[in-house]
This record gives sequence, C-alpha cells and structure tokens, in this order.
Amino acid sequence: MTVMAIKASKINHKGIDRIKIDMPYNPQISLLIKQISGARWSKTLTAWHIPYTRNAFEQLIKLIPAIELPKQEQPSAATHAQTPVVQPSFNTVTIEISGRRIFLKMPKNDMDIQFVRLFKYSYWDAYAHIWIIPNYKNNLDLLKDHFKDRLSSCQILPTYQTQTNSVRKRILDQHLLLIIKTTASRLRVIFNYNPMLSQSLKNIPFSTWDALNKWWSVPYSESILNNIKAIAKTDGMTIQYEEEKSPTASRKPRITPFDIPNYRTCPEEFILKLKELRYGNHTIETYKSLFEEFINYYYRFDIASIDEPMIIAFMRYLVIERKVSISYQNQAINAIKFYYERVLGGQRKVYLVDRPRQEKGLPTVLSEDEVCAILTSTSNLKHKTILMTIYSAGLRVSEAINLKIEDIDSKRMQIRVEQSKGKKDRYTLLSVKTLEMLRTYFNVYKPKYWLFEGPKGEQYSARSIQCILKSSVEKTSIKKHVTVHTLRHSFATHLLENGTDLRYIQTLLGHESSKTTEIYTHVTTKGFDQIKSPLDKLNI
Repeated sequence: MTVMAIKASKINHKGIDRIKIDMPYNPQISLLIKQISGARWSKTLTAWHIPYTRNAFEQLIKLIPAIELPKQEQPSAATHAQTPVVQPSFNTVTIEISGRRIFLKMPKNDMDIQFVRLFKYSYWDAYAHIWIIPNYKNNLDLLKDHFKDRLSSCQILPTYQTQTNSVRKRILDQHLLLIIKTTASRLRVIFNYNPMLSQSLKNIPFSTWDALNKWWSVPYSESILNNIKAIAKTDGMTIQYEEEKSPTASRKPRITPFDIPNYRTCPEEFILKLKELRYGNHTIETYKSLFEEFINYYYRFDIASIDEPMIIAFMRYLVIERKVSISYQNQAINAIKFYYERVLGGQRKVYLVDRPRQEKGLPTVLSEDEVCAILTSTSNLKHKTILMTIYSAGLRVSEAINLKIEDIDSKRMQIRVEQSKGKKDRYTLLSVKTLEMLRTYFNVYKPKYWLFEGPKGEQYSARSIQCILKSSVEKTSIKKHVTVHTLRHSFATHLLENGTDLRYIQTLLGHESSKTTEIYTHVTTKGFDQIKSPLDKLNI
C-alpha cells in the first residue's frame, strides 16, 4: 500500500463531537473506514468522520495503525493501542440533572457499572452513550460520594413547569367538597380528610393523587361527577363546583410569514425522508408544520448550527409562552429529533427535556337518543349519509373521506377500510339502514371514484364533515362537546352496551391493543343502576 499522510483530529460537526480523518483519495482506505460503526462521509468537510467514542477510536487505530494524531495529543508507546487521546473526556465523569432524570457520562469500568446498576430503574442509553438514573431520594448524593474526585462537573439544568390556571389558596371548611373541572377534561376533587370518599375516588379509572397539591384528579364524565356528588351528599358535605378558565386566551400566537423576514419553509430533504419511510400524509403535514415553527423561531441561525440547548429553550417557549397542549409538545420533539437523527444521520440523542405525561381522560359519548337527534336534524341527503356511515361503522374522519365505491361490499354487509392508522386494513360493519341510504345517495349524486366526492369530483374534505356535524349539533339541545370522533366513541360504547364482546369491538375499530378498547368499559352506564354504595349497608 502506498505510504500517505492520514491524520485524525477532533471536530464538532453539526453540533456533535466527531473524529475527522484527513487523507488523499484512496478507495482501499475508504473501505477500511466504512467498517467502523457510525462512519460517515461529509461533502462539506470532504473527509470521513467517525463517532467520538472509545470503541470507534480503537477500531480506527486497529484498521489504520499508521494514522497520525495531533502532536499535543499523541500517546506514549505503552498506551497507544488502548487510550484514545482524541477523547480526553473518557477519563472524566460528568453529571447533568434535568427534572426527574440524572444523566451520567463515565468511562467504561466494571466496578462503576455494577454500582450504577444498583439504582432502581437505571438504564444505559446505547445511542447517547449515557446512563439515565431516576432523580429521587438521595440518588445524586450517592453518585457524588462514589465518584468523588473523578467527578469533573455536576450541572443542574433549569427546569420548567407547564403554566396552568392554578387554584387560589383557600382554607376549606371541614365539610366542604370543592370540585374543579379543568380544561384537560379532568376533575380536581379537594376536601379535608375523608377516608370513605378517598377510597371511592381511588376506585375510579385513571384517578391520581397529587401529593404536592393535596388533591385528587379524576377523568370528567357526567356519571362520575354525579357519583362523587351523591357520595358527598350522603356524607353531609357541602359541594362547591367550579370550571377552570382556558389559558389559551393569553398565550403567544404562532410565528407567521408576516412576523419575520425571510420566513423559511420546511427543507425538501425532510419531507422526502418522511415519504421514503412511508409516513402517512397526516403525519407528514404535522411534522412539516412543527419543524417550520422551530426553524423560524431561530430564523437568524443556520439550521445545522442549532444545538441542544437551543432545542431545549424552544421547548420551554412552547410550554411557557405558547401554552401548547401536551400532545403538541411531544409531536414537536419527535419532528425535531427526526430531522437531526434521520435526515442528517446524527447520533440518536436524549434531549434533556422531560416529556410530559398525557392526562388520561374519558371520551365523550352520546346516548342513542342523542345520535338519533343529530341524524334527524341533518336534512341534506349527502350530509346525513356521511354521518350515518361514520357512526354505523365506527370510522375515523380520515377513513370516511378515503372510502372508495368498491369498498362497500353489500353481499357480505361489510365496509373495507384500507391503510388506516398504523398502515392497517380492516373490515367493519355495513348497516342495513346505511346501505339503503347509500343507494339513495348514489342514485342522486352518482360519485365516480370516491364514495363521498366534492362538487368537482374531488375527495371530500375532513373540514367539511366537521362543519356538517357542528351545524347538526347546533340544531339539537345537546350541550356536550361533540366532534366527528365522538360518533366513533359512541359506536363502540353502544355495541358494548348491547352485549358485543370486547374482542369483536377491538377488531371493528382497528385497535392494535385491547387496552385501548377497554376504555369504553369505563364510559358505559350499563349496570350502574344495579351497583349500590357500601354506605347504604351501614346501620347508621
């Protein structure tokens, strides 16, 4: 092999520490470098670069022993084969604390690893090359005592809390029960010590006790609210009911193209990568919108120069100033991670932002009489047919607009749903009354391809269906918050109340997990009239 100058040096490439390899073009050497896990060719640097880790460095010097290191970092002859001097941080220990998690970076050492594994729920993140340990009790003090002088830095990162309407501090009367309906469709139940009421709340599905604020949080539904009130009245408690005001009125609006100069659109490679991995159209549009908001928040910076602290700052901006929902925040994290990890091919990272837990609320469900009232109030033939199809088959709005004429199987009385959520196909019910309505609709409107088409033969829009339902609900006396998805929830609940096995309902809805379908067992009112409070059996 021809002798050539091959040099290794530490660089920071796109916000990540890497080892750069400078050399003249040589296909044989390139093939050797490709064997190193995580090796990448950079057009910008016109050089190969590998991960900034001990394993990658050892592979490099094993494959290319003649590689030159910077003079100030050259190792002694005795340690040349073991110590990657381009990685001085291998011999140090660093700790970063963010909320409920401790991030530990340390050299590979069997004794240290055994010690870290003693912490309950600790685990190794192979992509980020860090240990993650729960931050509770005295875990941090134990880590400091163990590493002592080897600990080079211990940084506590600033934490943030979601801004919500707080309950003003008040002194409760001994027999007062305060119930507050939150904007997240939950009930905060606040009262003085009452073991019987506490046990009743504990038995409610998805109930939680907030030890910091000293209140119970339970999902909101009319039946749950009435049951709590009934128990409180039986115990002679005074009930005070309030509704939390929405925080969205004071939140900062999203950045628009009119707010900043040179508003940037989502990079083309981002969208192409999503399509290459066969993400759904809805997911692509969501990720595109979220990533555009992110890059225009830092419109003065090149996208590749945005580092991890800036990403964390953006997340705090979304929560504190934009007051976005938990779902919005989680999707924003996913969109940003997708770009830097999947599009740019960077290392998978754990950003020091605690993902909020989604509050589990019960779905809104209509009674059979309420569904009948909505359909009766819908006079337009096409509109009524659409709503009947969605309710009778338990469809999502995206599934309804994607139905084709050929998907209606009148012989087997089934509707075929293709490539729905999770890229899955399924069959669901075709109601006899729905089939009759579809035939009448077909003779009048004569659709060509899509089952439900717009005026020009285009695919019907989800927004149009939402407006149809809103208009129909306004003509009734229904006060519930009704969406198109409420019809799907009502379909499942009514099947359950009519004795349909939960496994069949799971298949009809296309749920991957039975736990998702079990939510309807907590919504149905069937059997409630046969359940008696234990208080009624007491001789008092």
